[in-house]
Amino acid sequence: MTRFAFTVEFDGRPFMGWQRQAHGPSVQQAIEDAIHEVTGERVAIHAAGRTDAGVHGIAMRAHADIGKAITPFRLMEALNALLRPHPVAILACETVPQEWHARFSCLGRSYVYRIANRRAPLTWESGLCWRVIQPLDEAAMQEAAQLLVGRHDFTTFRSVHCQAESPVKTLDRLDVERMGDRIAIHAEARSFLHHQVRSMVGCLAMVGMGRWSPGDLEAARDAKDRAALGLNAPPDGLYFVRALYPGE
Repeated sequence: MTRFAFTVEFDGRPFMGWQRQAHGPSVQQAIEDAIHEVTGERVAIHAAGRTDAGVHGIAMRAHADIGKAITPFRLMEALNALLRPHPVAILACETVPQEWHARFSCLGRSYVYRIANRRAPLTWESGLCWRVIQPLDEAAMQEAAQLLVGRHDFTTFRSVHCQAESPVKTLDRLDVERMGDRIAIHAEARSFLHHQVRSMVGCLAMVGMGRWSPGDLEAARDAKDRAALGLNAPPDGLYFVRALYPGE
């Protein structure tokens, strides 16, 4: 039995999320079905994170244990051929030790949230970023973002369906950058709560619109109450960017 590690890119628009669902297509199911076609084996693929419906992946890491004798390159090529027309691609494939685990060996995860700050409707980017028509003050958003960096109880920014044992997380980075009419919000932590990034982005947008002050964001954080959340951003602009492992 060989453990293969994959780097996966996907467009989340057609999927109910990464994780296999009974009520719709998932990225996990698409890859597992392709592996079955190549190897004849029914295997489970484990990922560094679980993304919601409509959330995208730039470089999701995952692994699966496969009995068939096959090289990483041939496996990658075969999977990419079978994954079409799904918007899923295996960018890299390698063998890893049995103790390596895409989820449990992961030391950190990075996301980026993309906002199109313009009045004109989106065309080819529809579903690939969040269009906010009100002018956003990115400097105010950056100032407010730093109030969330560090170790906090993120209950306010946590979905009621979150299954994490504790709402306390350490946020290593939350930075807001603008280039023209595009705003990118970068978030890094060892792990995140369900909807945490989207909820933080929604509240930062409230600050950028002038509807909240940085103090309002701080008060929402300290409330430790989901009812204090200002806005949960849509999944469209969220991308899983990177998973960090020992030795990388």
